[in-house]
Formats: sequence, C-alpha cells, structure tokens
Amino acid sequence: MRVILLGPPGAGKGTQAVRIAEAYGIPHISTGDILRANVKAGTDLGVEAKRFMDAGDLVPDDVIVGMVGGRLDEDDASSGFLFDGFPRTVPQAQSLEDLLIGRETPLDVVVRMSVAKDDIVTRLTGRRTCAQCGRIFHLVFDPPTDAARCDDCQGELTQRDDDTEDVVLNRLEVYAAQTEPLEHFYWERGLLRDAEANGAPDEVFASIQGILAESAA
Repeated sequence: MRVILLGPPGAGKGTQAVRIAEAYGIPHISTGDILRANVKAGTDLGVEAKRFMDAGDLVPDDVIVGMVGGRLDEDDASSGFLFDGFPRTVPQAQSLEDLLIGRETPLDVVVRMSVAKDDIVTRLTGRRTCAQCGRIFHLVFDPPTDAARCDDCQGELTQRDDDTEDVVLNRLEVYAAQTEPLEHFYWERGLLRDAEANGAPDEVFASIQGILAESAA
C-alpha cells in the first residue's frame, strides 16, 4: 500500500499516520526524519542539504526527493509506505511521481483529511500545556478542572505561541496557497479520496480503512 495523507494543520494527520502504518505494516515516512538522518550520517545528499541549511535557505526539491528515493530503498518500504507532510508543493509531487514511475511503484491513493476551518481553529487554539509537568489539556475536548491550573500538579497552564488564533489562521493561509494545489494535481490523476476528519479518531480511522480497502481492490 502506497499512500499520501493530505490535510491542513490540525486535521489529525499525525495521529492517523501512526495508526495506518501499524495496521498495514508500512513505514510512516517523514522528510524531516530523512533529512536529519542524512545530515547526521554525512551522506553526499546530507552534506549538500546541510550547506543550504547552514545558509538559512530551503533545501532544494531535488535533494529532498533524492533522499526520499534512498529511504524507499530500505527493506521496510518494500511493501509500501505512507507519506505525511510530503510532498508539499506541486513540483515536489511531480518529482515524486517521476521517481515512483521509474521504480514501477506508483501511488495507490491520496487521502485528503477534510476538516472545516472553524473546527481546526477550535482544535488548535484550545490546547493548553502544563508548564510544570507537561501534561496537555484541551479547553473543549479534554478540559482541566480549573482553566488556569493543571489537574495533576497545579502547575500553570500555558498556550503555545503557534496555537494563538492569528498564527493558526496564518498557517491555514500558507497551507491553502502552497499545498491545496496538490489536491487538484492528484484529483486529475484519479488518486484523490476524501476522509471526513471531524469525528473521533476511531471513526476517522474507520473511514480511512474503507478508502484503503477500496483502493486495494
């Protein structure tokens, strides 16, 4: 099974990616992990990537896709893979498509996790973290007894800087500008399927399982 998960910040891709990888025995591939591993190992691509990173520049797509190709050569990816957070742009998607066609391992499906904008804002802005013990609460879905204090240690509950409404709305705008064109790219190829991601994690996973079963048939 060769799968890509698409969806805006707060859609729950990370949660579902872990469940899919475990259920289908395929690796959950993160380009961030690949990048760090190549830099740490000092591979040719890692050295090249570090040069851009040290200069404060984005690592070029051809370097990232080269690392992806190397990751797909590993034994655990022989029966499939799951990408979450890659590709991010249409040029990356085109490069990935060329890579997979060359290997005769085309994608099976691209699952778009759809969540209403207002629901995403509620999900992300409601998170609170205990400054003392690190426990995470949610003001709507898992509220503390006291909105300002941790139930476990009475530590102060804080909101992460990137969970404020202004930052969340900006992240959604960036997603719309850079990543939503991917949806059209994969729709044109007949690969895009929708999973309703507003429900509980078990419900969302069941929806995704149905999509994967249909794609494998």
